[in-house]
Amino acid sequence: MNRLLLSVVALVALAASCHGNPGLDFPFGRIVNGEDVDIENYPYQVSVQTTKGSHFCGGSLIDSETVLTAAHCMQSYAASELQVRVGSTSRSSGGEVVTVRAFKYHEGYNSKLMINDVAIIKLSSPVRQTSKIRAIELADSEAVSGTNAVVSGWGTTCFLFCSSPDTLQKVEVDLLHYKDCAADTYNYGSDSILETMVCATGEKKDACQGDSGGPLVADNKLVGVVSWGSGCAWTGYPGVYADVASLRSWIVDTTDSL
Repeated sequence: MNRLLLSVVALVALAASCHGNPGLDFPFGRIVNGEDVDIENYPYQVSVQTTKGSHFCGGSLIDSETVLTAAHCMQSYAASELQVRVGSTSRSSGGEVVTVRAFKYHEGYNSKLMINDVAIIKLSSPVRQTSKIRAIELADSEAVSGTNAVVSGWGTTCFLFCSSPDTLQKVEVDLLHYKDCAADTYNYGSDSILETMVCATGEKKDACQGDSGGPLVADNKLVGVVSWGSGCAWTGYPGVYADVASLRSWIVDTTDSL
């Protein structure tokens, strides 16, 4: 399932399907088990919102007028219905709000397999880069398992029945190459974890609903885009991200052409 807010019916169904599995537990922490942070430390982070100001996904500023987010975030909207808040620790106030001129999601995105889960948003006008608004460089090499990374966002603080914080959150996690994520150590298997994906894991730490589209960063480069996962911070189920390095050509080409 993706990391947009899910319906109660879907949540209950998933909880029922996991009943009795000792490997699954429901952590009730932050982002999950994150901490409040200031946007100056994560100036590439943006909030993707409806024009009514409702946050529904995260994103990453990759140049002065371009945001990278998840394809699954963009399925129900027209560009005229969207805005992006940049340069603010709060998802509901501060910074700058910029309307959206256009967006495009990957032609090969598949909602069942969750492959190619990336989209480009073009802002209606460029933003001036400051200490609170700054583009991030795209990763250009495959992830190395064990590398420390950070994921940030305004998503829910646990999987079931939690509110979303107004203050930006972050957690530190460790990268997992997709082949390691698909190995028997974890519970997804090779049919679910594909080469356009990268995983990240931490002890009771993860992204969650509402963090979709947001940044996974290692060594000051954008490595992943929050995509999907079974629950949030469940034992044996790392967070799964669109792999920026493997999708870099599409991202660059679409950024230039859109």
